[in-house]
Amino acid sequence: MKPRQRPRKSIRTILVFWLLIFSLVPLAAITGYSLVKYEQAIDQELSTRLLGNARQISVILNEFQNSLTDEARHVVTDRALMYYLGANNIEQTREMLKRWFKSSVVAQRVWVFNRDARLTIALYKDEHGQVQRQSNLESGVVELNEPLLKAIEGKDEILLFDIVAEATGDSRKPRATRMELSTFNKIKGANGRLIGYMQETIALDEAVLQNFRNRLNAEIFFFQPGRPNVVATHDDLGLYRSDIFSPHLKEDGFFELNIRATPYRLMLRELKWGDNSFVMGLGASKSAAKAVLKNVKLAFYSVVGTIVVLLIVLSFVASRLLLTPIYDVLNAIERADFDKGLLQVPTSNETELGLLADAFNDLSKRTFDSQKALKDKIQELEKANNEIRDTQAKLVHTAKMASLGQLVAGVAHELNNPIGFIYSNMTHLRDYSQKLIHLIDVAEHEPQKLDKEKDKADLPYIMKDLPKLISSCEDGARRTRDIVLGLRNFSRLEEAHVKEVDLHEGLENTLRLLTGELKNRIKVTRQFGKIPKINCYPSQLNQVFMNVLGNAAQAIDDEGEITIATKKLSGDRVEVCIRDNGKGMSKSTVEKIFDPFFTTKGLGSGTGLGLSISYGVIQKHGGEILVSSELGKGTEFKIILPVHGPVDVRKPSA
Repeated sequence: MKPRQRPRKSIRTILVFWLLIFSLVPLAAITGYSLVKYEQAIDQELSTRLLGNARQISVILNEFQNSLTDEARHVVTDRALMYYLGANNIEQTREMLKRWFKSSVVAQRVWVFNRDARLTIALYKDEHGQVQRQSNLESGVVELNEPLLKAIEGKDEILLFDIVAEATGDSRKPRATRMELSTFNKIKGANGRLIGYMQETIALDEAVLQNFRNRLNAEIFFFQPGRPNVVATHDDLGLYRSDIFSPHLKEDGFFELNIRATPYRLMLRELKWGDNSFVMGLGASKSAAKAVLKNVKLAFYSVVGTIVVLLIVLSFVASRLLLTPIYDVLNAIERADFDKGLLQVPTSNETELGLLADAFNDLSKRTFDSQKALKDKIQELEKANNEIRDTQAKLVHTAKMASLGQLVAGVAHELNNPIGFIYSNMTHLRDYSQKLIHLIDVAEHEPQKLDKEKDKADLPYIMKDLPKLISSCEDGARRTRDIVLGLRNFSRLEEAHVKEVDLHEGLENTLRLLTGELKNRIKVTRQFGKIPKINCYPSQLNQVFMNVLGNAAQAIDDEGEITIATKKLSGDRVEVCIRDNGKGMSKSTVEKIFDPFFTTKGLGSGTGLGLSISYGVIQKHGGEILVSSELGKGTEFKIILPVHGPVDVRKPSA
């Protein structure tokens, strides 16, 4: 196609016209910038208020901590308390604590444990400020846990922090109801000997938090990183998990959140209670500021809407005069069906649009030709792929049938021995039973001849040999049953889906089926470690073990040893290592060991697909199979498998 001459008419006039209209853009930009800055000023004011609220709560918590620790130290050093508790006079100790606890303005719960770390005194204040006793907890059923005892070891006091959650209708979402701040002190006698422990607790429950909320005019919530529950003044905030808020703590601590369609400015701050860290969150509503901003936006949108109406009217007029060629091109494209033939658009003007139409027609022709060639190639590839799949399925089936033939031959050989001696014993059992039946008949009809017939039948020998024959038949039947059971466990045909299994069980089932190949020639050493059960296709893994162990047995010409070792690796993986001291392989053979159709066996002795299929099975399970070997020293296979299961059934975490 010859390039067209530069158009006599220019579309610049049209562009100038539209530039005049778009002079409104700076006005819109300035107005939008003002709205953004106004909203930022609102956020800044809310942030300043939240910072002030955070400082107030921090001061209050510090006062709580100082008051609680001072009270606790005063009580645990009281000589009367040390005397009564040291003498195990629980009633006097409880009465003394009640008198002190009634005058305490901070603590809401006091627990005393004896030297054996068992709870003996449990007091709390009810909603009226009266001291009550929790007698059901004072029977010694509550004990201090080991981590807490280790934490206070070497210290006289520690501070504890906890968020208490109660069950709801949904067992997966317990609701946090209060935050407990405690001091935990040792109680020592006059001689410095430990006689007990005291825990004094402040509970920041819904009532206390609502009091804070009313004073500060802000929503308040607390959580501890790593724990899911959130205690909050707003019910909706209490439904969130703590990991929703934790990422914002790593930033500047401020973020936005809509609660029941109301926008909030939230702030997070990390606080300390002794050695414990927890996060305090504060939230201020932006609804009032949003209402003012909404009115400003409404005025702006009214002005812009009026201008838009004028622009629409001008656009219709301009489209009839200036944009008709563009509409012609668009209509031609919309009516054309590219799949049915070449797409072309008319070029009826001498402006830049005409050059664009010519370029589009040229591109359309090249795309149409390329698409046609691509379809032909795709059809050829699909045909070749189908042929490859059919061939692959036939080869895998051939390999499986060859492996099955070897397995059946081995099982038949193993079954032949116990069945053979059971069959041979049947002749003697038939003879003994006929003689015994004859003796019974003589004893019934001719008892005077019984002694003579006993001697003739050699009854003592029959009585001695018959139990041996029966025991021998039972052993043969038991051996036959074990072989059949091992074959069923090995194949596990009923387990066509992923299942959690014990790898040691699969290895033992495989070894039972290889008994004929191994016994009296190869020693099997088991070095089984402590490994978890894994999710897998059991029958497929058993086939892998059969291939590797069978190859190991065939690599040992006379007598030798096979070692099977298992262990747990890092990253939720397990390893199965199978070593033999056979003839080994060269480096070039090891490099090709997993290639399809590669075999070191003689013609007709192997298909060369066993290890190739095993490699595919391990890859399907998301694992690895590694091999190392040296001529004359043996071969080692390492099979590494993930505990969570095959790659094609993994689910993304929620």
